[in-house]
Amino acid sequence: MNNLRDIPSVERLATQLGEPHELAVTAARQAVATRREQVQRGEGPATDLLEEATEVFDRLRSPSLVRALNATGVIVHTNLGRAPLATAAVEAATAVARGYSNLEADLDEGGRGSRQMHVRDLLRELSGAEDALVVNNCAAAVLLAAASMAGGGREIVVSRGQLVEIGGSFRMPEVIEASGARLREVGATNRTRLADYEQAIDEDTGAILRAHPSNFRMLGFTEEVAVEALCGLGVPVIDDIGSGALAEGMPVLGEEPGVRRSVAAGAALVCFSGDKLLGGPQAGILVGAEEAIARARSHPLARPMRIDKLSLAALEATLRLYREPRRAREEIPVLRMLQAPEEELQQHADALADALQAEGVSASVVRSTCAAGGGALPLLELEGPAVDVDPSPFAAAELAQRLRLSDPPLLLRLRHGRVLLEVRTLTDGESVEAARLVADVMREAARDDGSG
Repeated sequence: MNNLRDIPSVERLATQLGEPHELAVTAARQAVATRREQVQRGEGPATDLLEEATEVFDRLRSPSLVRALNATGVIVHTNLGRAPLATAAVEAATAVARGYSNLEADLDEGGRGSRQMHVRDLLRELSGAEDALVVNNCAAAVLLAAASMAGGGREIVVSRGQLVEIGGSFRMPEVIEASGARLREVGATNRTRLADYEQAIDEDTGAILRAHPSNFRMLGFTEEVAVEALCGLGVPVIDDIGSGALAEGMPVLGEEPGVRRSVAAGAALVCFSGDKLLGGPQAGILVGAEEAIARARSHPLARPMRIDKLSLAALEATLRLYREPRRAREEIPVLRMLQAPEEELQQHADALADALQAEGVSASVVRSTCAAGGGALPLLELEGPAVDVDPSPFAAAELAQRLRLSDPPLLLRLRHGRVLLEVRTLTDGESVEAARLVADVMREAARDDGSG
């Protein structure tokens, strides 16, 4: 097939696929277009045209967003969807997705209600705040807070050490600028004192913004002002605490600012995520003073930032678990992974290593460290067992790539030319799948080189 005349028509190639006509035509059209470009560039065909069209067809009918197995040891993995949901949250979202719901229907009064009613009282109860509002992510919550408290050109006072960059290269000064407020920087990068804030406050001050540096820590010669002291200055405080540490009584969360502490200190608005340490779906949560929440709720930005019904259902179910702290720690995956006992992890690792060895894969249990991820607890190292896999006959990177492209995708760690499967972020059932995937890839390699 070295010239354009040799390329079959789209219709003929689609018929050869022998699949539903419309999708087959689309696949055939793409394959023919690619082959024409190759011929025009003088390139020889790398694959049979029907084979190429079949690959395109399979790709077109396969979903892009799929479930994956996380053996990386990063608990809140941003690239893998952050927090896995509790069973109760999955069931709640599924129930709402199957049909209609009372999303904005007041069943008692028979009229229109607010979607916020499904989580407002729960958040007030759990945080101690006067009122609450939920939007679609934490960055939106901070933007809405800034716009409602200081939009129209008023100043927001921020410590230079808290002008952080969040995911996707968005920086706090840019967020404040987009809100319509003006940034007023105070202090130095490593040290900001209460007097710095006092000197900056004047009639143009709309609010003080305290931004928790979730994904990094400054150590050494540093100083920052506690939220209680800031709230005593007489101007509204927006406290962006980031990861949403709502669980109490968990020593592992000790370095994260607590929601109830900021509310008790008197912050006008406290902003945090629903899908990090809270362990729920993507959401931005604002709790705080009734007047401040009312201003945020009535701001024009609140409408385009509103949370969808599936996330709202999952969030409500997650928050209901927090009413029973012990149940929350047991059923919310993020909390369970953070405090998984050594004996449980060891049993899990031994079982995975045994399953791999039974499939003829060389594997052993080693010591490793996991991370919280998602910008939370950046200094935390969770030590525990992991399973070391001998990648032979592959290089470690090649084995990792093959497993990444498997069904379902299995993502893992590479360390010193070896492959590590971190059991902290795998359930028992997922470990069985992981062992099968690794064994399948190894058997495929044996068949390819004729040794199996």
